[in-house]
Amino acid sequence: MPASTLDPRFNGLLQARHIAALGTANPDGAIHLTAVWYLFENGCLYIATSSKTRKARNVTERPRASLMVDERKPGRERGVTAAGNVELISGRESQQINHRLHSRYLSADAMADPQVGPVFASFDDVTLRLTPVSWTTWDMPTLDAQVMGGKLGNTPGYALPLD
Repeated sequence: MPASTLDPRFNGLLQARHIAALGTANPDGAIHLTAVWYLFENGCLYIATSSKTRKARNVTERPRASLMVDERKPGRERGVTAAGNVELISGRESQQINHRLHSRYLSADAMADPQVGPVFASFDDVTLRLTPVSWTTWDMPTLDAQVMGGKLGNTPGYALPLD
């Protein structure tokens, strides 16, 4: 359901470690989709990237984006999409945010490894801050219970496994 504020039931999903899909607008109007790591803090979503990427160039020229996070575990299929304005952050602030973001996805050993942590730190030289103006959420188990009487999740063979 679209909303200007996030349903608090989805905070945990955004705090968990998932791969998100980021959508930005290319110059020709086509949508550029890319898988990203993200950080959710203070109501904003942060994405570390290189200033040379298509997504960084897109938000510099057209500072709007959408980011989708979903969970696909059987019986827990749910997700959230944030759409809003994007600001490109650089310098020391970007370095600090990106370090927190990378530390969500990489172990302390990986961050300390000279062939891993410093590579991410040097490659990801900017941060995208998405400030949501709208949220859309979905929760298949709730929908199943309310609309289909729980048939989809409780009847063996109805929902086929994902590959």
